[in-house]
Amino acid sequence: MCCQTIAMKKNGILYRVFDLYYDGFRHMTLGKTLWAVIAVKLVIIFLVLKVFFFPNFLKQHAEEGREADFVMEQLESVNK
Repeated sequence: MCCQTIAMKKNGILYRVFDLYYDGFRHMTLGKTLWAVIAVKLVIIFLVLKVFFFPNFLKQHAEEGREADFVMEQLESVNK
């Protein structure tokens, strides 16, 4: 009974999908390098560029606890 349960699980769709990706990543050569490049680019985009190009505008211009009011004032001034 135990062996049949294990055999049925290995034929399940989730196991086959996992096995496909696991086997694919295990046999990659150039792909591992490309994934490393992608990871480095994501780190640069989300950590480095955010710090320099996307400052915390609300923290600089709105008082503590009054951020919603500041946003509402800005939206109302654009609509006028």
